[in-house]
Amino acid sequence: MDKTICVVGMGYVGLPLAVEFSREGLDVIGYDVDRGVISQLKTGVDPTDEVGDEAINNVSIKFTTDPSTIAEAKYVLVAVPTPVDDLKNPNLTHVESAAETIGQNLRPGAIVVLESTVYPGATREILASAIEDESGLTAGEGFYVGYSPERMVPGDDEHGIRDVIKIVSGQTDTVRAELAELYGTIVDAGIHEAPEIEVAEAAKALENIQRDVNIALMNELAIACQSIGLDTQDVLDAARTKWNFHDYQPGLVGGHCIPVDPFFVIYESERNGYTPKLIEQSRKINEHMPTYVADLTLRGLNDCGKVLRDSTVLVLGLSYKPGVADIRTSVVGDIIKELQEYDVTVIGSDPHADTTDSSEEFSIEVQSKPTFHDVDAVLLATPHQQYREIDYVQRSGEMITPPLIVDVDGVLDRERLKLAEIEYRRV
Repeated sequence: MDKTICVVGMGYVGLPLAVEFSREGLDVIGYDVDRGVISQLKTGVDPTDEVGDEAINNVSIKFTTDPSTIAEAKYVLVAVPTPVDDLKNPNLTHVESAAETIGQNLRPGAIVVLESTVYPGATREILASAIEDESGLTAGEGFYVGYSPERMVPGDDEHGIRDVIKIVSGQTDTVRAELAELYGTIVDAGIHEAPEIEVAEAAKALENIQRDVNIALMNELAIACQSIGLDTQDVLDAARTKWNFHDYQPGLVGGHCIPVDPFFVIYESERNGYTPKLIEQSRKINEHMPTYVADLTLRGLNDCGKVLRDSTVLVLGLSYKPGVADIRTSVVGDIIKELQEYDVTVIGSDPHADTTDSSEEFSIEVQSKPTFHDVDAVLLATPHQQYREIDYVQRSGEMITPPLIVDVDGVLDRERLKLAEIEYRRV
């Protein structure tokens, strides 16, 4: 059976897919509209940092910006961005554009699989319809569609494509079974066959909605504990002693998935007459956290007797999660803006993110290595491993007295810092 595969979109989802299929000996085409990305891949450079340059140089993938190559593929896997717009509605222009290109170059009988997160029903409503319009073929007759949501976690080497159960769904039982066989060649953890495309679409969104709701609960607890005068981590440490306690941490929620996916379900549910209030409220709580962290920092500066407009805060960690370089979906920028509203001088540092890009993104001075001299407060926003290893007691001697440390994730040794007479705050 011909198993030529074209992966549309060479980002952090599409590229690993292409690499794994190529490793299994399948003919793989890696298509992207970005000439810069394809140029890097052709020279053996991984622009995503997900698979590494060595992997790119040890597989045989036809990297191209030529859409006519799509016609060579029996399977077309679509992995393109699906953000939300300013009104928090799904923005599926990338899916629609990809579908139009596919439709103009589709081989009859091909199976097109969407991997991107969408609202339930979007694979048929957006992807299939656009392909039909451009190809003149009918979905379910001239071509087929399926949905198999990506479960990539940037920076997580323990949960790659092979290690996580893959959900597959198809327009027909035959298509679903065929896709299960195809993905089974690169997934060791197993395949789950969803009975309907819409079930798979909803399941993908639910994975991140669950995390969003649980983190929101912890964040609301943190705000409540602060108002009561309790330390949130002390409360959580006590609660964790119960066997069935679900262990989530309060903190900032950034990234491409958790802050976005709930809106796909909210959107489609509201179109059908129901507003999922818990999901909606959880989003509001988590979106409030940058303001809460900024207020925590401002109160700390006040308690230290510092004048806000004369204070300097060093923000450690600008990317959206530890161990990654992506600043595009980081909510740290919202904290910075809140501090600047009070004329606080903010400087930043991140061991993974590009210094120039970060400086432009956040409109602050960004240091390649953090300098503690003449700093009033340190805000540990994203606890990269490099920042966990800093001796903050020693470095506090370089800071303006009294030094303040705000530890968003509560990863530092509170007792040691307090013994050193450092003003310490954590969410």
